[in-house]
Amino acid sequence: MKPVRSRFAVRALASLLLFTAIAGQFWRNLLSWWGWGALAVLLVVACVIALIRLRPEWSWRRMPKSLWLFVGLSVLSLVWSFYPGATAVGLAALLTTTVAALFLGLCLSWVEFLRTLGVALRWVLGLSILFEIYVAGVVGGPVLPFFTDYEGKVPAAFYWSRGLLFDGGPIEGIVANRNLLAAAALLALIVFGAQLAARTVRRGPGIFWLATAVVTLALTRSATVMIAVVVVAIALGFALWARRVGPEGRRPVYLTAAGLLLLGGVLLVSLWGQLLALFGKSEDLTGRFDIWASVTVLAAERPVAGWGWVGYWVPWVEPFEGLAVRKGVTYLQAHNAWLDVWMQLGVIGVVLFAALVIGTLWRSWFLAVDRPRDALDDNRPYAASALVPFLLMVAFIVQSVAESRILIESGWMLLVALALITKRNLGRVETMP
Repeated sequence: MKPVRSRFAVRALASLLLFTAIAGQFWRNLLSWWGWGALAVLLVVACVIALIRLRPEWSWRRMPKSLWLFVGLSVLSLVWSFYPGATAVGLAALLTTTVAALFLGLCLSWVEFLRTLGVALRWVLGLSILFEIYVAGVVGGPVLPFFTDYEGKVPAAFYWSRGLLFDGGPIEGIVANRNLLAAAALLALIVFGAQLAARTVRRGPGIFWLATAVVTLALTRSATVMIAVVVVAIALGFALWARRVGPEGRRPVYLTAAGLLLLGGVLLVSLWGQLLALFGKSEDLTGRFDIWASVTVLAAERPVAGWGWVGYWVPWVEPFEGLAVRKGVTYLQAHNAWLDVWMQLGVIGVVLFAALVIGTLWRSWFLAVDRPRDALDDNRPYAASALVPFLLMVAFIVQSVAESRILIESGWMLLVALALITKRNLGRVETMP
């Protein structure tokens, strides 16, 4: 019985860890930054203890080199950082998140990881819907985060929830941001759909939670995530096609994918205005063009190695002070992960980050379409769950064009965990007789 209890504790820790990473703003709004920080420290300590006690099997050969090179460059940037104090704080966040991701990627089987991620997403979506019902139905108006004391007119972005559920949204949920809630709903669509298809959850609850994810996504009205939904659906179609034709018949798959990418680029440029109008967006993508221009100018001043790692921007430190302010809101990211990396770590950082992302996508693709028995989970040939890493990576890459979330909190944690899981499992496939 002892091993059963220990695995339950591991899965419970993983579920809480993933929930906290995805819904970090929930804890900050509820407990303040200090309360959230204390919880984060406790979780990281628990992850370190778990890594020491479980002693997961690993080898450098099965570890993604691009991950350690990128993290190493971030640490090394402290030497030339324009803001060494902010870099030190940013490195603490990066390293602790990486340690937590090591626990997820090394101590959990793929089945356990998928199960705990599903549990965390159910809590995020379920609490978000209940929270929005309470705010709209009981409070009857906007709700600010706890531990705040704003004066004068409060920008809409500062509210925890604006209580618009019964008006059809947009809703912010417990994460206090419709784009973050929409991103969680997209992850839930992928995970819940795979669990339902693989029959690892009961049909009734599985359909209920899949419907909850769809409704949540619709109520957020997030244009950027809706685009990601379309791309993920297309990627799923290509993966299923590649599975059906096998390794010898995939040339049409790759040629069609390349042609579709080219056509998509042409249509994006030629129909830009109409697409934005369809999704209810302004011509500058809600101020993103101005932010991208400012970040590009800044990155061009230190193009090779950047200004130094920081992760979340520190708005009271040069050059971030006043860098991205819109309608009274100071933004703490470039709203484009690639521009953010270029500004912080230069071209060198972009190359290493691209190696990490593309390498993980590449491995996840072959695990999805060529997965033999025992590659990922319980001897289920071509199981639906084998598609999940690939679809998650597609979603992350699409969102990285409009958000920098992949560099911080849940984005970085899941990226690192998937990099470890795909590397570990691909190594098993390559060594199978």
